[in-house]
Amino acid sequence: MEEFRRSYSRLCEESGAQPQESVLQRLHELPPGRLDLATQSLTVDTCRALGKLLRNEALLTELVLSDCMLSEEGATLLLQGLCTNTVLRFLDLKGGLLARLLLSQGNNLRAAGAEALGRLLRQNRSIQSLTLEWNNLGAWEDAFATFCRALAGNSTLRQLDLRNNQVSHKGAEELALVLKSHPSLQQLDLRWNNIGLLGGRALANCLPSNRTLWRLELAGNSVPSDILRAVEQAMDHNQDREATLRENQARTRVLSKEVRHLREEKSKQFLDLMETIDKQREEMARSSRTTAARVGQLQEALNERHSVINALKAKLQMAEAAQALSEQKAQDLGELLATAKQEQQSLVQKQAREHRLEQQEAAERESKLLRDLSAANEKNLLLRNQVDELERKVKSQQDQLFLTRQELTNTSAELKMRAIRAEERLELEKKRSRQSLEDSEQLRLKEVEHMTRHLEESERAMQERVQRLEAVRLSLEEELSRVKAAVLSERGQAEGELIKAKNQARLEEQQRLAHLEEKLRLLAQARDEVQSACLQQRQTAAEAQARASQLGLQVEGLRRRLEELQQELSNKDQEKVAEVTRVRVELQEQNGRLRAELTAQEALKEKVAALERQLKVIASDHREALLDRESEISSLREKLRLKEAEVARIRDEEAQRASFLQNAVLAYVQGSPLRALSPQK
Repeated sequence: MEEFRRSYSRLCEESGAQPQESVLQRLHELPPGRLDLATQSLTVDTCRALGKLLRNEALLTELVLSDCMLSEEGATLLLQGLCTNTVLRFLDLKGGLLARLLLSQGNNLRAAGAEALGRLLRQNRSIQSLTLEWNNLGAWEDAFATFCRALAGNSTLRQLDLRNNQVSHKGAEELALVLKSHPSLQQLDLRWNNIGLLGGRALANCLPSNRTLWRLELAGNSVPSDILRAVEQAMDHNQDREATLRENQARTRVLSKEVRHLREEKSKQFLDLMETIDKQREEMARSSRTTAARVGQLQEALNERHSVINALKAKLQMAEAAQALSEQKAQDLGELLATAKQEQQSLVQKQAREHRLEQQEAAERESKLLRDLSAANEKNLLLRNQVDELERKVKSQQDQLFLTRQELTNTSAELKMRAIRAEERLELEKKRSRQSLEDSEQLRLKEVEHMTRHLEESERAMQERVQRLEAVRLSLEEELSRVKAAVLSERGQAEGELIKAKNQARLEEQQRLAHLEEKLRLLAQARDEVQSACLQQRQTAAEAQARASQLGLQVEGLRRRLEELQQELSNKDQEKVAEVTRVRVELQEQNGRLRAELTAQEALKEKVAALERQLKVIASDHREALLDRESEISSLREKLRLKEAEVARIRDEEAQRASFLQNAVLAYVQGSPLRALSPQK
């Protein structure tokens, strides 16, 4: 096809015209053996170049030129090129949809086109199918008569399509003359022409003498129903004859093949028989010569053997004596062989017992290994559960560490404030009494030293614990990042597949399901928002629970610490007692806040449960809505199919009514009464 494209460009340039880009593109895209230029407006120069190329083109078997708006000159040039083509089998010159809508002919084949088609049919002996739908061949009776005479001289055409060609009753009579003796035409389509009653009768009268035509379409030609029935009967008869002929031809081919095969087999058998006879004759002559020579040799050998037999008799006597000795040795060897066989059987039995023992040991080892493997699997599962539990503990410890850090900073600040206030009180006490100042100073120093040591120890322990937890946190964060990356990749794949599925469904039913998709999108957004809110509520609930547990632990530690401070500060004055009471009040307030947070946490848990239930309800509603929409879509498709069937039925009824109306109008125009044409009821 690339060579055809280059040749087309070269011929256009030689004639001084530019090749059409649309034709070049179509030539580049077409498969081999088929040239499809449908809906391409071909110019006269293009038709001239294509006509020259098609003269000797040996690769094209199908040529489609439907709705190409061919002028008579362009069609003549193309058909002249096809006259010498010996390969083309299918030619399509029908008009297109635009021509049908404008009630015009798609390729404008008229008088000159009909004459060119006649020359093509007279000279070309390869075209088997010719499509001329929606042209104007029948409007010129002389040109159409020329076309019919050329068709009568063509013996290769099998299928002819003349729909919507304004063929009148005279054109039908010309075709009837052709059909009386045409040897090869099998299918003829004359729908939607102007054949009428006379043309229908002419065609029906010619059919009894035609034995090859088995399909003749006459719908939309104002042909009476009795003539149509006669034509159908003739076509059925020809179809039966064609089927019988094909069956007979197939049987004839099979029988001829069998006869040829039998002849070949018989000839081969005869030749083989002659060859075997010649070979047997040659072998008999050869054997006779050899037998004569052998007889002489045997006579000489017989004389020699008489002398040898006498010597052999003496040797035989000596051999009999040696044979007796060998028989004695054979008996001895047989006894030894029997003993060896018994020993071999005992060894085989021993080896079989050892082999069975080894098999039993191997089975025991295998069962033991299987038990060990099952135990290892169970241990692996337990270890996995422990790892999951440790991960949860590490997470809770991270939360506890964060809260501990905050509490440590608050406690250190509070201790600093207390130290400042204690120093101020000690300065006041110095003014009152030096002795009491020294005592209180000693007590304060001891308390501060004790507290600093306690704080340093607790701070070192906390730092070590923080380091350990930090290392665990880093490892867990790395593992969490890997898991998050895997989850994100899987989520991206799932989202990609979901988007592809949504796009496919949207392409299939885009107009009908637009509002449904909008609802689904809103529901999906609401679901995502609810899920995110649930996740946030769960996170906040988990954080509040961890914080509550941490605060409970802190409260217990503070209580123990408060008891120690009460024991140590029992000898102090009323101000320290008041300070202790104030600390108790603060702790009680903190306990009240913790209880309030616990109640809020319980309320949040209830809210999360309610949101989860609501999410389940929304998901179930969503599924039910999808099922309802799918059932609605199936019902709409069924209704659409019924409507299409009804529209097709209405079209058929309208076409029938139009044909009846056309019959009535033609009958009125011809001056004959309607009751003469219509069958009596």
